[in-house]
Amino acid sequence: MMRTLGAANEIPWWKEPTKDQWLAWIAAWLGWTLDAFDFTIFLLIMVEISKYFNRPLVDVTAVFTITLWLRLVGATASGWLADRVGRKIPLMISILWYSICNFFAGLAPTFGFLFLFRALLGIGMGAEWPAGAALAMETWPARSRGFMSGVLQGSWGIGFLLSSGLYALLDSSIGWRGLLMIGVLPALAVLWVRTYVKEPEVWLKNRQIQREQNREVRTPLLSIFRKQLLGNTITACLWMGAGFVVYYSTFGMFATHLQHDLHFSPAYVALPIALTNIVTFFSSGFWGWVADWLGRRWAMIVPAAIGILIVPFYLLSGDYTTTVIAFTLQGFFFGGMYGQNPSYLSERFPTEVRATAGGFCYHQGAIWGGLSAPILTYFATGMPSGFVIPMMIAQVGFALIFVVALLLGPETRGKVLVADLAVAP
Repeated sequence: MMRTLGAANEIPWWKEPTKDQWLAWIAAWLGWTLDAFDFTIFLLIMVEISKYFNRPLVDVTAVFTITLWLRLVGATASGWLADRVGRKIPLMISILWYSICNFFAGLAPTFGFLFLFRALLGIGMGAEWPAGAALAMETWPARSRGFMSGVLQGSWGIGFLLSSGLYALLDSSIGWRGLLMIGVLPALAVLWVRTYVKEPEVWLKNRQIQREQNREVRTPLLSIFRKQLLGNTITACLWMGAGFVVYYSTFGMFATHLQHDLHFSPAYVALPIALTNIVTFFSSGFWGWVADWLGRRWAMIVPAAIGILIVPFYLLSGDYTTTVIAFTLQGFFFGGMYGQNPSYLSERFPTEVRATAGGFCYHQGAIWGGLSAPILTYFATGMPSGFVIPMMIAQVGFALIFVVALLLGPETRGKVLVADLAVAP
């Protein structure tokens, strides 16, 4: 159960968190940002890999799809582990996992070898989010949880910015192999997490209550489909699924559109990607502030609705400057509308199933998102304008579904996460 937050503290919000709370949030931030780098670097080199192995581009986008699909496997396993043994262990395992897989993908002697390790990377990617999000959101004070959720989720843009920057600077010298092998460096973050991060008190107390009352939740995934949580679970899955399609049909395929349809150089491709990810980071913080003031749902619905209006400006324009400006602006709306994923999912579910629920609802959306690349590529190959029309239909259509799903869900602004058992048998 959750209790409504009382009057705000008189101290400034940034002074309210303790040192341990800051360390926990930073751990989740590191895992998520480095996760973003290891994944998004692949989006920028798909055309290169297609040419190197002499495989159709649709084959390379299938790697992207399987990586996203296997996120659900990692998320479900990590969520169960995080609800059973704590948030730290699965977080550390996930960082090691995706770092090592990216390194071996860079060594790939064949396309099949690359496919295998990029697919396995998806398990580590999926495992990071539920453990990291639960760790950060359970630890952080309710008053500013929306804002810090936005900064956390928006830091995916920092990881994407890092990958686009290294792509522009190093692609000509170290190639796609070197860019993938750099992805092993995030493994060093595990040492920091192991040394400095503590388990959230609310989780520790919840586990104590489960043991004392002999009411341990051994199958949290089944619990989120019980009657009292079923509607909540379904609307969360719909919201996340639509959000994934919007993201990957917008930001995931834009580099391929610029390379394949417009034949831009790495520097020309990297510029709008870099700019929009800078804007995404700051906009996620802004919409996070809105979430603490106006509510979680409206902080996502408003940018999604405005983003729909911006889509034609960067897909239909033949002018490079207009395209860059419009796509950068989209980072403030479509880029910023995901900032409440950690806080809103954490607040919708009780402590004993929180990591499992967040991991499953979030990463089943990756199944939807994973279909976007091959489907868009399939239709694009048969159209004179390439990716333009398929991308536009996907972005606008699923942004509308995103809005409807949020309207059907509960508002959770100001909720305090507590250790009380809610679905334990």
